[in-house]
Amino acid sequence: MNNKIAVVILNWNGKYFLEKFLPGVIKNSNDIAEIIIVDNASTDDSVKFLQNNYPQIRIIRNAENEGFAKGYNDALMKIDANYYILLNSDIEVTENWIKPVIDLMETDKKIAVCQPKLRSFNEPSKFEYAGAAGGFIDKYGYPFCRGRLFQSIEQDNGQYDDVAEIFWATGACMFVRADLYHQFGGLDNDFFAHMEEIDFCWRVKNKGYKIMYCPNSTVFHIGGGTLPKKSARKTYLNMRNNNIMLLKNLPDNRLIKVFIARLFLDGIAALKFLFDGGFKDFFAVIKAHFSFYSSLSKIRKKRRETEHINVSKIYGKNIVFEHFLKSKKKFTQLNSNKFS
Repeated sequence: MNNKIAVVILNWNGKYFLEKFLPGVIKNSNDIAEIIIVDNASTDDSVKFLQNNYPQIRIIRNAENEGFAKGYNDALMKIDANYYILLNSDIEVTENWIKPVIDLMETDKKIAVCQPKLRSFNEPSKFEYAGAAGGFIDKYGYPFCRGRLFQSIEQDNGQYDDVAEIFWATGACMFVRADLYHQFGGLDNDFFAHMEEIDFCWRVKNKGYKIMYCPNSTVFHIGGGTLPKKSARKTYLNMRNNNIMLLKNLPDNRLIKVFIARLFLDGIAALKFLFDGGFKDFFAVIKAHFSFYSSLSKIRKKRRETEHINVSKIYGKNIVFEHFLKSKKKFTQLNSNKFS
């Protein structure tokens, strides 16, 4: 393998995860990739721990914690490689986890981004929420995965052991061609965290490139390492960023219809949070919409800089309706003819 590969781990107060998982990353990656830790202004002793125990590891220190997207963008400008592997600190990698993905990407220069299979570290027989066997969105922008529809997470029984083109690859373990990462502007700094990888993959697809899933590589992810899965902050970021992503990337012929529908659907989501006692989440939805509306001029400017085409791998139905009203709990229960 002649490609220069950089495994880049973004750290923020994650000494525990570095202690637990970095030895495995070194063991299973060091012969074919450079391992780099990007520290997002941690206030624990992460950097001191690395300096004392792994002096051979390159550390890039960001002056401030400005989020997942900007943290990576700033650091990757300083890294010379053919391929970047964006890797969360709370992931356990396995033997030979890099080569199958790079080999797949090398078969087709149109493959810009790829992800391995993500399984749960705490329940190893199951897929993991943040990526599973590859990501998709429905016609209203709701994300889901092969192996995970909302909170319904499947056992891995080999049902997704095929190489497949997908819509988005998880930012928890994302392989990306370095030149294309920079050519397409990297992750959107304004997202801070959450859905920035979906937005990036959509922009890549708008340029005619492919996003792929490689089942011959498996990693195990804890998930929610820096922000719990049930968090009003996470609700806010997901709602706000999803709307930003849609305005940036939807083709003109779908824009108004989708936003009318999303206003209604987001309202239902807010009311459900309220009736379930999730007052903080209810107000997080409201706050997300006000933040989105207040940024419209800035987002429209980004839209003008983005191509908008009818890209593939979007599910042509409403996944919320399919899952909650029609009780479809598995990806295989969805109508395969409804994917563009």
